[in-house]
Amino acid sequence: MTQPTKNPPTDSRPISALLHAGELAAQQRFNATGVWDEQRLNRMFHERIPPGLVEFIEQLPCFFIATANTAGECDCSFRGREYDVAGLPYPLVKVLDERTLVFPDYRGNRLYNSLGNIIVNGHIGMLFIDFQSRTRARLNGRAEIVETQSTYADIWPLAQRYVRVTAEQVYGNCKSRIPHMLLVPPTDSELHDN
Repeated sequence: MTQPTKNPPTDSRPISALLHAGELAAQQRFNATGVWDEQRLNRMFHERIPPGLVEFIEQLPCFFIATANTAGECDCSFRGREYDVAGLPYPLVKVLDERTLVFPDYRGNRLYNSLGNIIVNGHIGMLFIDFQSRTRARLNGRAEIVETQSTYADIWPLAQRYVRVTAEQVYGNCKSRIPHMLLVPPTDSELHDN
C-alpha cells in the first residue's frame, strides 16, 4: 500500500486554533507543555487532504469512524468494503477534492448508531490504518448524509445512502503499537455472506 506523504507547511495557525482547551490542559497536567510548539503543530495538522493520503485511504480495505450524539456520548464503528458478484472490491472511500470525501452506507443492523449521531451532531473522526505497513492517518471533520441513492450509484451500486465528509483536520500518526498483520483475501462464502 502507498504510504501517506508529508504535507508541506500551510499558513501558520496559533496553537489555540490547533489544540482545544482540554488538550492544552492535559499537556500541562501530564508535564508535556512545550513538547509541541506552533511550528511543529502546523507541520502536522492540515485542513486539506494531500494527494499522497488520497491514494493511501482509497486503497485500504477498512477504516473506523467515531461519532457522538448531542450529549457527547460516543460511538465507534467499523466500515469495510463490499464486493461485486465477481469478487472484486468496490472502493472503500472516494476523495472528491482536497477537502471532501465520501463513503457508502450499506445495509446493516438498522440501529443507525453512526447515522443517528450524524443527524444530530455532524462531527466525525475517521481513523485509517494499513496494518501491513503499520501506517495510520486521522481525519476529523463534518459529516452529512446523502440520501439520494443514485448520487454515487456508479461507484457503489449496493449502497443505501452515503456519508460526505468535509475535512477540518488531517494528520498522520506514528507506528507505535500498531500490530503488523497481513491481509487475507475473503473466501467465496465471505463475499456473499449478507
